[in-house]
Amino acid sequence: MIVFFILGIILGSFFNVVGWRMPKNIPFHKGRSYCPQCLHPLKWYELIPIVSFLIQHGKCRYCHRRISVIYPIVESITGLLFIYCYMRIGVNVEIITALCLVSMLMIILVSDMHYMLIPNHILLLFLLIFIMLQIILPLRPWCDALIGGMIGFTLIAIIIIISKGGMGAGDMKLFGVLGIVLGWKKIIIAFFLATLLGAIIGGCFMLIFKMNKQEPIAFGPYIALGTLLSYFYGEQFLTLYLTLL
Repeated sequence: MIVFFILGIILGSFFNVVGWRMPKNIPFHKGRSYCPQCLHPLKWYELIPIVSFLIQHGKCRYCHRRISVIYPIVESITGLLFIYCYMRIGVNVEIITALCLVSMLMIILVSDMHYMLIPNHILLLFLLIFIMLQIILPLRPWCDALIGGMIGFTLIAIIIIISKGGMGAGDMKLFGVLGIVLGWKKIIIAFFLATLLGAIIGGCFMLIFKMNKQEPIAFGPYIALGTLLSYFYGEQFLTLYLTLL
């Protein structure tokens, strides 16, 4: 568990960089990480996940401005999710798919929270990874994966057409990729959970912070939460639904 947690927070720190740099087309070879506000390069000990944020009291030691709390949150969540994947699945072939799924969702979470964008490069990269995993380590029939991808893509496409842009093309492509991982049953559950959580939590935010109804809200966090709930508990949700029905 300790190994998976350390691996998770280290990769979570990298996911922060990817989610922050890629939408702005900042090359990764352009020097080491730096403060996004004063652009001062950070030393190695200022890049230790979670610890460096706590030591600096959430402020840059050069410009003394607040560091985004998203960074340690993503690192912590990634570490905890890696632990949960290990506890839930164990060390077998499926954990590779689970960890890749968590990794993609964390990068998208950062990007969507910062810019309300889901990078095409990330979706394409993980689409290829999931297809390769499906070929090498098939966890479900190919027809289930393909139908899941088509349903996920089509659901959001219909919403975009009906609402005239209520959701973005990035969400549509993301659900297409997720459908390949989840299959057709679980992608429908993920879609339902994401929209339900988005409506409830988003509505609460609008009431608490008095946000304008026309103000766009990042949907990525709700997709990530709905996807993980569906991935780990999809069968239980389906059984509960059928029982109530």
